[in-house]
Amino acid sequence: MIERTLFTADHEAFRDSFRRFVDREIAPHHEAWEEQGYVAREVWNKAGDNGFLCATLPQEYGGSGADKLYSVVQMEELARGGFTGIGYSLHSEIVAPYILHYGTEDQKRKYLPRLASGEMIGAIAMSEPAAGSDLQGVKTTAIAQADGSYLLNGSKTFITNGWHADLVVVVAKTDPAAGAKGTSLLLVERGMPGFDKGKRLKKLGLKAQDTSELFFDNVRVPAENLLGGEAFRNKGFICLMEQLPWERMQIAVTAVASAQAAIDWTVQYTKDRKVFGQPVAAYQNTRYKLAELQTEVQVARVFVDKCLELVCGDKLDTATASMAKYWTTDLQCKVMDECVQLHGGYGYMWEYPITRAYADARVQRIYGGTNEIMKEVITRAMGLGGR
Repeated sequence: MIERTLFTADHEAFRDSFRRFVDREIAPHHEAWEEQGYVAREVWNKAGDNGFLCATLPQEYGGSGADKLYSVVQMEELARGGFTGIGYSLHSEIVAPYILHYGTEDQKRKYLPRLASGEMIGAIAMSEPAAGSDLQGVKTTAIAQADGSYLLNGSKTFITNGWHADLVVVVAKTDPAAGAKGTSLLLVERGMPGFDKGKRLKKLGLKAQDTSELFFDNVRVPAENLLGGEAFRNKGFICLMEQLPWERMQIAVTAVASAQAAIDWTVQYTKDRKVFGQPVAAYQNTRYKLAELQTEVQVARVFVDKCLELVCGDKLDTATASMAKYWTTDLQCKVMDECVQLHGGYGYMWEYPITRAYADARVQRIYGGTNEIMKEVITRAMGLGGR
């Protein structure tokens, strides 16, 4: 295997610490959380107490000023165990950065320390019943009122951390006639009159992830809750486009780590499982198939690690992030399917991690922008834009 040079000794020490946290606070409970459809609130508080939330925030806002690779370590460790119910990365590396990069100083000081401590759980509300990957098709509106507040109306769906969320970054049209150029981001808190959460959605996979619908019925959002203040009114779409490459890289990181975990489980299973008097691993088809999968995952890891180097240098472009997201998630689904096959009938049993990983993997090709959208982004960078 090619040695990874991405991480320092400090990163690996952090990995050991977080792995112990996972083994102690997450692994024993995740199956029960899958049954109930959400993780315990306490696992957020404990993560905050241990400095595992929003570590990349500056110290003045409750973080430790760590680089993004510390968050990558967390993503890899959660994927290694198949603990897909834990929404730390979206909270720490999507929601918090929106506030850090675009928020006013008052917004940063009000919300970021509470996100870092686990007092508040964050979510971002982009997708709607009729607008998923097409963010320009958002119908939710936030119309300015005479007193400077915004009247928010609309609904969102497929919202990760939605049921637990205390703070939601809501994508809405503040100028509906202007299309994408009329989009803004609003900070909506739990308890605001007219803000309601729908049922937790029953999904093919990610069963411990509290994905839900959100409803906004004449929610009066104070002027100070417009992300970035008036300077960022109608500039939300630009903010979204700036942050999506990092979001897509997070999906790619998880895809590669999950695929490697599936191979590791399958290697062990085929060594232990006997068919016709010999281990499944003794058959040439098994060995060759696993060799092919490991080669492809190694290629993916090298590419993703290079992309992460670019992320750390603020040099990753949207097209390359889209390549990483689409290619690694396609590969993840391929690996899961082949590994289920090598498990035979047990690959279809829910108590086996490969079965749950198979179900969890499928959404990776959909969220963060479908893989078809990723290809559109890539072709436009190639000068092959469609209509």
